[in-house]
Amino acid sequence: MAEVPDEIFGGALRKVLELNTKYIPPYGTGSTLYFRPLLFGSGPQVGVKPADEYTFLIFVTPVGPYFKEGFKPVAIELVRDFDRAAPLGTGHIKVGGNYAASLLPGHRAHQEGFGSVLFLDALEKKYIDEAGPANFYGIKNNTYITPQSTSILPSITNMSLEQIAEDMGLTVERRSVAVEELETFDEAGACGTAAIISPIGKIVDRDTGKTINYGTEAGPISTKLYETLRGIQEGTVADTHGWTTVIEGI
Repeated sequence: MAEVPDEIFGGALRKVLELNTKYIPPYGTGSTLYFRPLLFGSGPQVGVKPADEYTFLIFVTPVGPYFKEGFKPVAIELVRDFDRAAPLGTGHIKVGGNYAASLLPGHRAHQEGFGSVLFLDALEKKYIDEAGPANFYGIKNNTYITPQSTSILPSITNMSLEQIAEDMGLTVERRSVAVEELETFDEAGACGTAAIISPIGKIVDRDTGKTINYGTEAGPISTKLYETLRGIQEGTVADTHGWTTVIEGI
């Protein structure tokens, strides 16, 4: 797929906002207007080959507060009988098909009382991959640690949290994270666009039943990271990195 030119992408973002201003939730409610850009092959052909024509679109939808009951830690189920994405595949790209492999284990985890699934690498089952549709991070020794892998989607939210962690004086490490290291973290969480951070209260290994507890309240560093990034998004914390765009006259 060819990249969508910046002027087309930016213009489409503004246009869809202009057409849907009545759906922007009131400030202070915790609700947001969620943007979802899509690009898909739409040429008239059948076959396993790249399309010669593509359609670009953006839709928006108002969404309620992600944390209905507050910023509280969730329980995560660690699984080995499913793979999220293979090394050298498309796991590092925002492709709709990447989510298919996570749906069944995710549904099973919900039925078993967990908020999401923590996957291991597909090759060796030794290293942390992703937490369902979100990046994973752990905190210890004043260090923000997040997995490095060719099968993990590079999350803008995770990158932002890495920068904020550095601003807070933390060391940032993006590297392979062995499953045994989970029990050494003081805090852990999953991060992504909608939630920013979902703090993890405990991780349960589905195979062994081993439980790693991080506490019933979000840790102080995770809380600070969450409040800072959300504050930047909402304009209550100074944006010193130029991440936000103010659109006037809407």
